[in-house]
Amino acid sequence: MRILQRFFRSRGVRKLARNRLAMFALAIVLFYGVVAAAILLFRLVPLEATRERVGPQNLPGFFANPSPERRLEHADYYLGLLLRQLKEEDPARALRSIALAERRVVDKPLAEIRDALEKASALYEDMVDRDELYDDAQVAAVIPDIERLESMVDSLFVVPADSSTIYSMRLLFGTDRQGRSIFMRAIYSVKVAVQVGAVVALVSVILGSFLGAAAAFFGGWVDHAVIWLYSTFSAIPSLVLLLVLVYMFTDTFVEGTIYTIYCAFCMTFWIGPCRVVRGETLRLKELEYVQAAKTAGFGRFYILLRHVLPNTAHLMFINFSLLFIGAIKSEVILSFLGLGIKNEPSWGIMINQSRPEVINGFFWQIGAATAFMFVLVLAFNILTDALQDAFDPKHLG
Repeated sequence: MRILQRFFRSRGVRKLARNRLAMFALAIVLFYGVVAAAILLFRLVPLEATRERVGPQNLPGFFANPSPERRLEHADYYLGLLLRQLKEEDPARALRSIALAERRVVDKPLAEIRDALEKASALYEDMVDRDELYDDAQVAAVIPDIERLESMVDSLFVVPADSSTIYSMRLLFGTDRQGRSIFMRAIYSVKVAVQVGAVVALVSVILGSFLGAAAAFFGGWVDHAVIWLYSTFSAIPSLVLLLVLVYMFTDTFVEGTIYTIYCAFCMTFWIGPCRVVRGETLRLKELEYVQAAKTAGFGRFYILLRHVLPNTAHLMFINFSLLFIGAIKSEVILSFLGLGIKNEPSWGIMINQSRPEVINGFFWQIGAATAFMFVLVLAFNILTDALQDAFDPKHLG
């Protein structure tokens, strides 16, 4: 408790608190962390919500109207969905089974639904055959009929009043090629990104800092062993090493899970903190207070933990922030290549799945994933610079 009190009263914390841009970046990072914790602990966005269909494919975000041809395709999706259910042995039961998240078929007599569906289908068939639909100069003439068709389709579905806000949020960024909510997938990916970044950065910083400090402080065979270890790993291109480590888990029960990412990243990301802390410890162990502790008879391990490592805390903070960013970007790259997480959404998977959409001029999925990642990485970059400026003794003044 006293250590925390001294930390929050330190000059570095006060200097950091005076940096408004850093505080804003910290608020963004904390917001992402709260969202991730709410998803992880309280199922704010359950995994099922990222997989269920909520509407036709490639709906644009922010409720923007797509092209007239696309609007007809969306109407065709709803009409076809209803027509298929009406062909079942028990059409009433089949219609009740239709679920597009909170959106359901309206509770009306079957004959009334059939009649409305026939009228909407007839209008759709008439619209498809109209030449004006494919002529940019005359397409405005068919917009009223398209709106009438959409109104007829909407009358066959209903969203409960208490669920309308949730359903609107699902459609905020539109839908992907499978009709899934881009917003839900992007929000859920926050949990994956923060999990990967926090776990990998924390484990790597603790492991790397301890090994680096021990190597410099004890010297001898300990130093040689640590240097040989990180030199060997550093000689291999990082991405290639990560790919090899990921492939090690192929055909195992953890393949495609977040645990493979943890293992692969933690085995490589500790090298940076190890080198930096080792260099700092070589300087610290020659200072008077360390020599005085040795003269007073304190054990070498006690001195390392009590006097040396705490004075490398500023490097740990900075490396944690850098590794957090690096882990997120590396996870996105591996998932984009199909070698990362496969059992749940992530920004890398969203970017990978958006490739055919981009070719067709649909940028909502790649835009959402990129925007969420950009804001988090930018905030952490700003925070990293502020941490270095506040806690690095070379910058204190």
